[in-house]
Amino acid sequence: MCPGPQCDPASCVAQPVHSDPVTGVGLSSGLVLGYAGSSERATSPPSMSISEPDLGNLRIAIAIASEAKARGKHPFGALVVASDGEVLAEAGNASGWPDGDATAHAELNAVRSASRRFPPERLARATLYSSAEPCAMCAGAVYWSGISRVVYALSEKRLLELTGNHPENPTLSLPCREVFARGQRRIEVLGPVLEDEAAVAHRGFWD
Repeated sequence: MCPGPQCDPASCVAQPVHSDPVTGVGLSSGLVLGYAGSSERATSPPSMSISEPDLGNLRIAIAIASEAKARGKHPFGALVVASDGEVLAEAGNASGWPDGDATAHAELNAVRSASRRFPPERLARATLYSSAEPCAMCAGAVYWSGISRVVYALSEKRLLELTGNHPENPTLSLPCREVFARGQRRIEVLGPVLEDEAAVAHRGFWD
């Protein structure tokens, strides 16, 4: 499935854009499928599947995570892609003292940037791609932004295996599907996908 109902599968893979070196914000496989929202648990409709454009965009998010790691930030990356394949925003993690704040997760940074620059109807058909499953905070940001689709690489469970009890990443055992399921609108969720590829950026970081 492409990022949106009007997506052209042949051309909708997002192209990477340059990120701000400080904030990480840029401008323009055990797969679990399902919808979450309206007090419904995620289900797995047989028509839902991961597409090549999805994989391409997810690999961009993973590359952004590696760039964040190179800046000394936590290795997470995300991008918001419109249904026509345009990159609305991309961002790496920018949290941490002294030049960041505790809420500057990659997904939140990308969602904030996109929601400041594009109207709700544009975001309503957009997809958030993330190198790791959005935490409860970032899932809330996705919900309030109106973004209707999330594709992620590392699951919270796999991330916990990588980070252990590191004090800078006390991972919440709360899947994003659980957060979305409490909402009043549906959000399509695909993941985890490409977990082994996404795990590479974390090697040696949390030791």
